[in-house]
Amino acid sequence: MSLQIELEPHIEAVDARQWDALCGDDDPFIEHGFLLSLERSGSVGGRSGWTPLHLLLRRQGRLVGALPLYAKQHSYGEYIFDWSWAGAAERAGIEYYPKLVSMVPFTPATGKRLLIAADEDSGLIARAMISGVEAAREQLDASSIHFLFLAEEEQKLLTSEGHLLPRLTSQFHFHNRGYGSFDELLQDFRSALRKQVRRERRQAAESGLELRILEGPELGDREWNALREFYMDTCFRRGSGPYLTRSFFDELRAIHAHRVVAALAFRGRTPVAGTLNFQKGKNLYGRYWGCTEERPGVHFELCYYALIERVIEQGLSRFEAGAQGSHKLRRGLMPAAVHSAHHLAHGGLRAAVADYLRREADGMRMEMAELSMHGPFKRA
Repeated sequence: MSLQIELEPHIEAVDARQWDALCGDDDPFIEHGFLLSLERSGSVGGRSGWTPLHLLLRRQGRLVGALPLYAKQHSYGEYIFDWSWAGAAERAGIEYYPKLVSMVPFTPATGKRLLIAADEDSGLIARAMISGVEAAREQLDASSIHFLFLAEEEQKLLTSEGHLLPRLTSQFHFHNRGYGSFDELLQDFRSALRKQVRRERRQAAESGLELRILEGPELGDREWNALREFYMDTCFRRGSGPYLTRSFFDELRAIHAHRVVAALAFRGRTPVAGTLNFQKGKNLYGRYWGCTEERPGVHFELCYYALIERVIEQGLSRFEAGAQGSHKLRRGLMPAAVHSAHHLAHGGLRAAVADYLRREADGMRMEMAELSMHGPFKRA
């Protein structure tokens, strides 16, 4: 029975149960509800520079494969950046935009991109997806295809035939080694850094604020409004406009709150600092921090320590705390490989990028090894 391939510009037109049946156990961002929140709120689509073109594969009307896909007119919000490639293309007179990107917009979290039904031949469906994306690239006259924040096995699958180039970058992740408590984790730290963590946690506990972790359905109007304002304020303080619209938080609350975990600091009943995080299966993902009142230790507590403690207490496997931030290293989040795959249609640009990626990967491995030596854990 043949496969039918189509491009769908509206995730709302896709049956949520069929889409989510392909998503696996540990990624809250690839789910229909999160993507729908982005689209309904206008965070993607319209004039955002992210045009949804989700790739769907059906067999006799049943969804057996899907790929989140966007046509991009810029390189903002991706976190595995290709600005230098775009600059080189411009200097050479090569049109770089539009390009096609498969990821969850504004979300630098490892996850599945090739969503495949469990009873299908994964190799067959993956090849059909790659062919479908290449056809879409030709139809749009796009310069390139980028699969970002891939699981390692997906990168290997996508790059196995040499059509797509592998790229290695890094983040800082906490991996649970089966610790029984946060204190047990600290026993693996070197003495000076163990004392630092305890001092920072003590500062947060003595801040005069009430520190709480609440799940999405427990959050009321006051908490949701605070999380939105924290996000907006942090973006403006950093001198960048927010990627997410104000209405994104309303959509998230309405259709995807069951994946939300908020770490909040209250003065009385008023939230004055907090992080918006997401959890599914064995993984916890940290995303947005903000505050209206700064107190010593509270940032580290709500961004890292309280969430690592949750991972340990609930027997989760991994905590990803987002992009950048070498300060995470001293707090138990270690260098972790981040994988992507790229195709550039222009032969000369592709050759130059391929050479760069080989050298970048060598440098990245050396950097990760060096950073690991400066982590908090006792050295053998």
